[in-house]
Amino acid sequence: MSGKTDLIKLYSGKILALAADIPHAERLGTAQASVKKRSPLCGSMVTVDLDLKDGVISAFGQDVKACALGQASASVVGGAILGTTPEQLLSARDQLRALLKGNGVVPDSPFQGFEVFLPASAYKNRHASILLSIEAACEAIDLIQA
Repeated sequence: MSGKTDLIKLYSGKILALAADIPHAERLGTAQASVKKRSPLCGSMVTVDLDLKDGVISAFGQDVKACALGQASASVVGGAILGTTPEQLLSARDQLRALLKGNGVVPDSPFQGFEVFLPASAYKNRHASILLSIEAACEAIDLIQA
């Protein structure tokens, strides 16, 4: 019964609330970079559009077709990303990866909303979906800076 209880904790009310209200959930008309990522395990998919101006993320849009965890993660990204630097975004991605592996801390502000995924470290098969939006955004930064 413990495993079932842990899984119920994973899909907390906070996760479900985030999944129901994803900021910037529309693609940009034009973007400096667009990246589409898919989780091979569950089929969740995210397409991210991103613009950089004066060293900060100035525009962001995303099309999210994902499970509740992928949607909740996209919500955290969408709510925090505008006005951040590429370095802040890359750091948040690395901190989230470490958090999911069970050996990290909650990502720095403004990405501290990823705290809701602390219980997810025990569910490795869900990590790819949680990482979709932030990894797509980081890849878009790489494309712009290349």
